Amino acid sequence: MAIDWERQPWTGGRHADPSQPGQRGRRVALAALLLGALVLVFSAYQVYSAIMPRKFTAGQQQQIMAWEVAARWRELPAGTIFPASATYPPPQQLQDGGPLTLTTRRLGIAPQATCPQATDPAAAAVLGRAGCAALLRATYVDGTGSFLVTVGVAAFPDAAQAAAAARQLSALGSARSGALAPGVEAASFTGTLASGFTDTRRQLSGSLSAGPYVVLYTLGYTDGRPKVAVSGDGYAFAEMTSMAEGLAGDIANRLAASPPAPHCPGVPGC
Repeated sequence: MAIDWERQPWTGGRHADPSQPGQRGRRVALAALLLGALVLVFSAYQVYSAIMPRKFTAGQQQQIMAWEVAARWRELPAGTIFPASATYPPPQQLQDGGPLTLTTRRLGIAPQATCPQATDPAAAAVLGRAGCAALLRATYVDGTGSFLVTVGVAAFPDAAQAAAAARQLSALGSARSGALAPGVEAASFTGTLASGFTDTRRQLSGSLSAGPYVVLYTLGYTDGRPKVAVSGDGYAFAEMTSMAEGLAGDIANRLAASPPAPHCPGVPGC
């Protein structure tokens, strides 16, 4: 009997129709397996990223450190900003007999104020334009009980604004030859040697900047004498200047000291 080849289906396995249900199922299963593997890898990476230490860029580290320094005037206790006592080097006239260190003692800490409330009008204008946020003050007396100094800390958003304010204050002081430079007002404290320390009794004023802070100072005598020509008395001028600059520098260093570089402890959410 003759065979009709055109009507007989080919049953060889090598050329099975890929559109058959079994072939499609295997392809779908393989695709699902690959997709699941990708999801698993991505999830593992997310978990790894969450538990591993976060790495800050150099720019981020500097920004975090700057924020920390700029917040110190709000976060540090007043007694830390203004220590109970501080040392300073004496003027050159007292160093002939060998090394000597002088001491100044805190008499009181004034309440926080705005810059216009606790500085001369000219200084207040300069500090205000530069963005002064607040002003802290304390008054000290030297070891002999002869001199008083009120130190003021003006806080700014950043170091550039503080430096600009300090430059302008310095220029104003230089332009007032023989007169009191614009600066911080005296802070008096009842029952202390500074009870009679008022603005009319200020003898010298000055300032310096450190980080986002301008530290201002003004000096006077404990005996209550009014403004005199201190610059004409070389010894008194040198001793007052050494005391004020030494104390102001100590306070500035406390506030503007560079903190440790920030790092992450390696826990979730750090």
